[in-house]
Amino acid sequence: MSGVRIDLGQIFPLGFGLWQPAAAFPPAPGKTKAAEGCRSPGRWCVRHALNGFLTLLYAFMGFTHAGFAQETNLKADEQIIFYPSLAQRVPDSNFWRAEILGCVFEPEKRRLVLATLRAALDLKGVSMTAAEEKVFNERARLFLVDHERGKKVFIRLGTNDFFVGKSGADGRFAGEVLFAKSGLERRASSRREDAAGPQPAESMLGAPFTAALSADDNRIFSGDVKFLEAKGLSVISDIDDTIKVTEVRNRHATLRHTFLREFQAVPGMAEFYQTLARSNQTSFHYVSASPWQLYVPLAAFLLTNGFPAGTFALKQFRWQDKSFFSLFAKPEKYKPRVIEPLLRQFPKRTFILIGDSSERDPEIYAALARKYPNQIARIFIRDVTGESADSERYVKAFREVSLTKWQIFREPVELKVASE
Repeated sequence: MSGVRIDLGQIFPLGFGLWQPAAAFPPAPGKTKAAEGCRSPGRWCVRHALNGFLTLLYAFMGFTHAGFAQETNLKADEQIIFYPSLAQRVPDSNFWRAEILGCVFEPEKRRLVLATLRAALDLKGVSMTAAEEKVFNERARLFLVDHERGKKVFIRLGTNDFFVGKSGADGRFAGEVLFAKSGLERRASSRREDAAGPQPAESMLGAPFTAALSADDNRIFSGDVKFLEAKGLSVISDIDDTIKVTEVRNRHATLRHTFLREFQAVPGMAEFYQTLARSNQTSFHYVSASPWQLYVPLAAFLLTNGFPAGTFALKQFRWQDKSFFSLFAKPEKYKPRVIEPLLRQFPKRTFILIGDSSERDPEIYAALARKYPNQIARIFIRDVTGESADSERYVKAFREVSLTKWQIFREPVELKVASE
């Protein structure tokens, strides 16, 4: 039925808002809001019966709001990157809902643009080794892509194709898909050595999918979906100076660690995270004020250093904003906006929050612990500022939070007993 488009969102305008929790990692601009009246977890509404029928219909026919399977039309120099997606079970059904997020872009190859970025980052006069020059060229090009707007993106998940949105001015797209997990069992991993475009070193999460491209386009752009049950343990972790050496309090050091050097893991943290990963139904969610442009090297960093795979919440950034260091500013506003939706979306899960003292993690996590005392079990803060647990800062930050819930540490070995 090539070329035929049937939009069930128009035929049945209620959409498939069978149960609508707050959106999780990360918020996507321009996302359609369906069934606003059904957002509270566990709340059934008048629309539920019809939506239950639509759920079955959509999953059976293999499409979302957009219609029957179609193809993503990309030019030869255009690429897609998919970010890790989180799938939640639809209550009282065998179906799962996931939001697929990604970006369509064209790589920038002009050396003149690289030179401009180097100057903007105050690196014009910095002497670089051959290795640093190589890293800079790779990382800088991630920021200098030409975003492609108006591209309709389709994916192949299991045996079905889904429409997952049209790219905006920043190249980003987002769309929900509804599917049966059993339909994925016949599908092998989509990761191949000839995969096109920037991808993590390996397929990191549970169920692979690929972009549905035209028959004459043999490139592979792949992504993954992680299944998260209603109950279990979730670890929400900061990245910079928590598991990766960044030195965010030193501007020049931050630049070097971000653009000139291979990412370096904080000693002992991967082993501690693996200890946590052995807990039942543990999932990991990495939250950082770093930009989405660094997703690929960050995902590879987790893999090569032995950290558990997980979802990412990074900051949206466009070079036109003219303020690179706004990426690392005011995390107290950014982080709660991406952490709280996850807490609300999974009210029966237990959470451990891990961060460091370089910025505002203690204050942010303590505020969340006061607001969600039954969900947040522990808070671990890596000390990089030389402040003891009885310092005025921590006494103020963790007011009304039980002493048994939070711990300041310098070496991960101190947390072994606490994590058992």
